[in-house]
Amino acid sequence: MQKEKNKSPKPETRKFKAEVKQILDIVVNSLYTHREIFVRELVSNAFDALEKMRHKTLSDTAYTDPDAPLEIKIDTDKENHTITVTDSGIGMTHDELIANLGTIARSGTLEYVKNVGDDEDMAKDMIGKFGVGFYSAFMVGTEVRVKTRSFDPDEKGYEWFSDGIGQYKITEIGDIPRGTSITVTLKEDAYEYDNPENIKPIINKYSNFVSYPIMIEGERVNTVQAIWLKSSSEVTDEEYDEFYKFLSNSVEESLFKLHLSSDAPIQLSSILYIPQTNYEKFGLMKLKPSVNLYCRKILLQQNTENLIPEYMRFITGVVDSADLTLNISRETIQDNLIFRKLGKFLTKRILKFLADQAKNDKEKYAAFWDTFGMFLKEGILSDFENRKELTGLMRFNSSTSEKDELVSLDDYIENVKDDRKTIYYLAGVSKEDIENGPYVETFSSRGIEVLYLYDAIDDFIMTSLGEHEGFKLVSADSSDIDLPDTEEKEKSEPDEVSAEVTKNFHSWMKEILTDKVTDVRETKRILNRPAIVVNPDAGVTTSMRRVMKAAGKDASGPGAQILEINHAHPLITKIKELRAGKTDKGFLQSCVEQIYDNALTEAGLMENPRTMIERIYEIMDRALIEEKPKAKKKKK
Repeated sequence: MQKEKNKSPKPETRKFKAEVKQILDIVVNSLYTHREIFVRELVSNAFDALEKMRHKTLSDTAYTDPDAPLEIKIDTDKENHTITVTDSGIGMTHDELIANLGTIARSGTLEYVKNVGDDEDMAKDMIGKFGVGFYSAFMVGTEVRVKTRSFDPDEKGYEWFSDGIGQYKITEIGDIPRGTSITVTLKEDAYEYDNPENIKPIINKYSNFVSYPIMIEGERVNTVQAIWLKSSSEVTDEEYDEFYKFLSNSVEESLFKLHLSSDAPIQLSSILYIPQTNYEKFGLMKLKPSVNLYCRKILLQQNTENLIPEYMRFITGVVDSADLTLNISRETIQDNLIFRKLGKFLTKRILKFLADQAKNDKEKYAAFWDTFGMFLKEGILSDFENRKELTGLMRFNSSTSEKDELVSLDDYIENVKDDRKTIYYLAGVSKEDIENGPYVETFSSRGIEVLYLYDAIDDFIMTSLGEHEGFKLVSADSSDIDLPDTEEKEKSEPDEVSAEVTKNFHSWMKEILTDKVTDVRETKRILNRPAIVVNPDAGVTTSMRRVMKAAGKDASGPGAQILEINHAHPLITKIKELRAGKTDKGFLQSCVEQIYDNALTEAGLMENPRTMIERIYEIMDRALIEEKPKAKKKKK
């Protein structure tokens, strides 16, 4: 009788309800990118069990056990090469063990596995069709042993054991603490996981924000709080700063922070940061996405690609959404529609946040624009859905602003005093460079504002946009600009004789310049110069030609320019006089060519100055030779 009483319970052996060897081969070889994922999966299962237990104790205090605090313990054994993950959660009954661990597949699984074969894409599609995240342990383990007891005090404890070959055993083990412990006997090539120092960084990477303590060798390793799940009113500035430094490995504070919480149209909690420094701007590196995606505080994807647009790659932060449908490995998001919806929502909110900052804190936004404006410009050329919002975020110096003052396109429109529907802009290296050039003075004399563009990409953006809020975007060096007359301009029209003379003079100059210009005409601009070149093609501005030249891609070249003549300038007047006399035609030709080259140089389009320099010496030589006899005559 005594012998029968002490007899150990006989193990119950069961076969898996599917061709488990094929399934485990897919789990081990196809579904997971990194073997370390098994730690995250076991911790995630433990977290789920603790959450269920917490809800039980909230609804019924009878289940509260002060001797079993809700926590996760991880123990390693170097001698036996094992790792054990233990939770004090809800535990499992005998039937739940069979349902959760013994039934890998549902109906139709066997046929599905046969169809998968060696198709890796189909294998990945299996994710979510089985509740087998637990089986990731077989990536590193030769056998897995599970000890568990349900929270129900009337339930007994059980041990589940399998080597993953085709069957498992369940044995009654009597009274053990509530919860579940999973022990993995490691494969020889996975002994690294019996070292607690190798497990800690895995916890910090994937499970650092789990709300329950994760203890390794008696030390809590998840010490950072998931502050994104709190209300913004509950988080201090110090906590925001510390969290940013934790995420970015930076010693600087962030420039901006955006704390988001939403239940509709999609559930999410998020904290996003904009740093102070842009290392890509300095050419040190190309920034990569640095927003981490979580589901209930468990990391799904680190540095998630395609969540927000690439031009927002300067943003650092976390996004947590329980709406995501996840696969077995938590590495691939199964429901792409939800993922895209989440990305669209975040993009809209980020752009709205930036617009609010631009309105409420102009000085701080100016610092942002100087540092990260290049990314938003990239977005204007790539994100057509949000182009209008991005365009509204652009900022410029202008001919009427102070050096450090920035204006938007909307500011420009608000400042327009007449009924014109045109926004003028001009590109150059700097404010000084543009204002020392030949194009701004005619606008300034008429009190018309001109926006200044300093980046090579700006011209392409303005050309791509074409207009803003009904106002046409026009480069100030375009040929078809129709400017109002100034008070100083003669109102009288030239008579037919003088008009014919002027026409003849233009034809003569064009004949000299041959194919270097498409046209020679009188300028309508007030200039202190004898001539300027302007663009006949509104789609390719002077600065764009400079950029294309630098890249060796200027198809049209400077010969596609129009030369505009200022007939009131003394040099033009003198050339007219000399042409009417018996002056050497070769000398006059050199003067015309020099006027053109001077205008080309001021526009930044001169390709080879050598010929021009030689001509200058010839003109100087002639002027000095003619000056000598005059000087001698005066002396007598």
